Amino acid sequence: MASHRRPKQTSRARVTVLTTAAAAAVVLSSQAANAAPSEKPSKDEVKTKVDKLYEEAEQATEKYNGAKEKQEKLQKEISTIQDNVARGQEELNELRDSIGMAAAAQYRTGSIDSSLQLFLSSDPDDYLDKASTADQLSAQQVEALKKIQEKQRELAQERSEASGKLTDLASTRTELGKKKKEVQGKLAEAQKLLNSLTAAEKAALAAADARASRSSTARVDLSGAPAGSSRAMAAFQAAQSKIGSPYVYGATGPSSFDCSGLTSWAYAQAGVGIPRTSQAQANAGTRIYSQSDLQVGDLVIFYGDLHHVGFYAGNGQVLHAPRTGTVVRYESINNMPFQFGVRI
Repeated sequence: MASHRRPKQTSRARVTVLTTAAAAAVVLSSQAANAAPSEKPSKDEVKTKVDKLYEEAEQATEKYNGAKEKQEKLQKEISTIQDNVARGQEELNELRDSIGMAAAAQYRTGSIDSSLQLFLSSDPDDYLDKASTADQLSAQQVEALKKIQEKQRELAQERSEASGKLTDLASTRTELGKKKKEVQGKLAEAQKLLNSLTAAEKAALAAADARASRSSTARVDLSGAPAGSSRAMAAFQAAQSKIGSPYVYGATGPSSFDCSGLTSWAYAQAGVGIPRTSQAQANAGTRIYSQSDLQVGDLVIFYGDLHHVGFYAGNGQVLHAPRTGTVVRYESINNMPFQFGVRI
């Protein structure tokens, strides 16, 4: 007798899953077909991004310079304190030796008094409190012990000061490392963007940069520009002698510079010491808020956080070390947000 079994039906759940998967595949396929390929940034977009990265790198550079300057200052101060402590310890030892020799002489004669016995076996502060009150010390011994007390206090204070500065130095070194890493990261990111350009695009950017530099150089007219003081002019001329020198972050010359490295080096050649960073240089003289009042040799400060500095070169031009990948050159003062001038 034939079997009359119903044919096995596909479960409703399985049909739903398959249908959903098929629909999703169609949607994804459609999206993939219609999606526009990721567009490579244009030459101008790359330049904008790179310029921003270079600006951020320079901000970090000036903070790096500040930390480096602080580190060098702390190292000198610590070295001086340590020298003072060493000399002070020698003086203290000599004072103690003189008291010890007096005690030894009295011991040999069998006449060592209670005052020296007390000194040799207790704290000098306690000794003076007790012994001087009891009128047990000679004037010479009192004076010697006072000197020992004073020297001990000086040494304790200097050692404490040195300890505090060493802690500050360790913190400054950590900050220096962070800023150096930040600068290097920004520069590496900028270089990666530049490497994405074709040879022709790189050449076009370089040509545009060169044209702008030539144009600024042509506009410099020192004969008609108001000159600064003799020392300001000497500093400016020193900076002029470095036109074409490469920008290197943290560099202070004589073969490469960053922005504040150039200005501080140039003024040093004129016999004038100014601070290392652009922010500190902004407070190193009289501020000139009107561009029309600037004189050749004045410092010119740019950006709200004062992270860039150059020399005023007359006729609306500045002489400065712009950024990584460039050299010391002239540039329009209007290419950056002018804040004020500084007359040293």
